[in-house]
Amino acid sequence: MSKLKKSVILNNGVKLKNSVVMAPMTTWSSNDDYTVSDEELIYYKYRNSGAGMIITGCTHIQENGIGFTNEFAAYNDTFIPGLKKLATVIKENGAKAILQINHAGNKALPNLINGEVMSSSSVETVATDFAPALTPKELSEKEIEVIIRDFGETTRRAIEAGFDGVEIHGAHGFLLQNFVSPFFNKRKDQWGGTLEKRLTFPIAVVTEIKRVINQYAQKEFILGYRISPDEPMEGALRIKDTFSLIDKLIELNVSYIHASLPDALQSKAVDATNEKTYLDELSQYINKRVLFVAAGTIQTPEQAELVIENGALPAIGHAFITDPLWMQKAGNGESENIYLTIKKDSVEELKLPKKLWSAIQNSGSWFTIE
Repeated sequence: MSKLKKSVILNNGVKLKNSVVMAPMTTWSSNDDYTVSDEELIYYKYRNSGAGMIITGCTHIQENGIGFTNEFAAYNDTFIPGLKKLATVIKENGAKAILQINHAGNKALPNLINGEVMSSSSVETVATDFAPALTPKELSEKEIEVIIRDFGETTRRAIEAGFDGVEIHGAHGFLLQNFVSPFFNKRKDQWGGTLEKRLTFPIAVVTEIKRVINQYAQKEFILGYRISPDEPMEGALRIKDTFSLIDKLIELNVSYIHASLPDALQSKAVDATNEKTYLDELSQYINKRVLFVAAGTIQTPEQAELVIENGALPAIGHAFITDPLWMQKAGNGESENIYLTIKKDSVEELKLPKKLWSAIQNSGSWFTIE
């Protein structure tokens, strides 16, 4: 039997029907009021029969924490009906539905928020494909406490909406990573300074979410945490810092740790001194203490099986956009029939939301379009 078809049992007893994860990907496709759109529901419905666990694109836990245009929201109870529809669609064929929850921090979009962009400290950012360069305002103690509470409140909404779990987005330079990073966190109070203090914020977020799960969940609920192992700047986050975060997350008994990597099978740490890849380093450090998930340019079943052999579940992103039947074909040994490009005349068949298709077309080499 293909390694991809093997079921997985998490540390809380929850069973995934197979070893493949659908990676979180933004669709830029919410309604203009940030509720889940019908196009998004159709998009997920068309992809709900493959992976054992499907992680949504990120949703913001505060109104001012939005990181992408038309990113569906979860910052108050008015969004629960749409979230409930999304959870129901994802779970229809036995996949576990995971809501990825996020505050964009210094990558929040200033044109979409009321007030200033906030971060751990007032450190100037550089422009990215998604966010402009700016100097954010340093969060106050009270504002930090409110954000921690709001991560918990969004988890409560995920539970009420019927999701099987949440994934905390601690990667990609968003707010959780702003605090862990010595480059962006210049605080001198309990939330910054030493590595131990820089880890205080993510630990507080996880602790609050666990409290909410214990209070509201009627069944075992999955709690994942997504990481970027390091940052490219000098004096910034390094993989040894991430190892310390991983230890804390394991102590807090999270369900899985999810590494977002440039290329899961090839990329190496910024300060690598040997031939080990990120996947090697992280897998060996985690050492099966918790379920490990890895994303990063995993396209073919052969690549996905190599990731499993290296100690992680493969999180498939682009390939589930280009071929919603990726898992069925992979499981049946039909690799040659998997589509890894988008044909312009098949966009309607792929059920791609119009705004997602527009973003793909404007993304340069992000996808191969024929």
